[in-house]
Amino acid sequence: MRPERQGGSSDGGLLIPMAWMYAEYIADELLRTGELMEPATLEYRAGRDALALTVFLSDGAVAEALPATRVEELRLLTAYGGPWSGWVCARLDALEAAGDAGPDLALARAAWRWLEDTELLAADLDTIGPPPWEPADSPQDPEEGAAAQVWTPAWQLGLPLGHLSIHLH
Repeated sequence: MRPERQGGSSDGGLLIPMAWMYAEYIADELLRTGELMEPATLEYRAGRDALALTVFLSDGAVAEALPATRVEELRLLTAYGGPWSGWVCARLDALEAAGDAGPDLALARAAWRWLEDTELLAADLDTIGPPPWEPADSPQDPEEGAAAQVWTPAWQLGLPLGHLSIHLH
């Protein structure tokens, strides 16, 4: 990655993507304290990247620990059924159009490409039957009630994981 500008005493050296690194740090801390997933799994990476994108694109990280208003903003952005993927694309495009094509944006775009292009095997929540407390019309085979598995983009698995870790924060 080439620097977007040269100035000061850096002697033309590379810019360090501090905003992206800090967003990843916040996301990692939220996921680790939630203890929902082992850090070595692809699901954990999907959650961390989804949260890091959310933090980075929602006007960057704050200098202090996450204040309550910021936690609520992250909850709303990562809520189920929201337009998160469209929001991410629009924010990335807006940053690029504004001329902010530095190393932070390059890393954010790489994270988004990974989240969009990588598919993970997950439970198909649409195939789950009635809740166990509701009476079933007929007796079912225990295996019949099990959820089918489908391949889904990594962000669709990582975003709910990130949302749950925010709730546990």
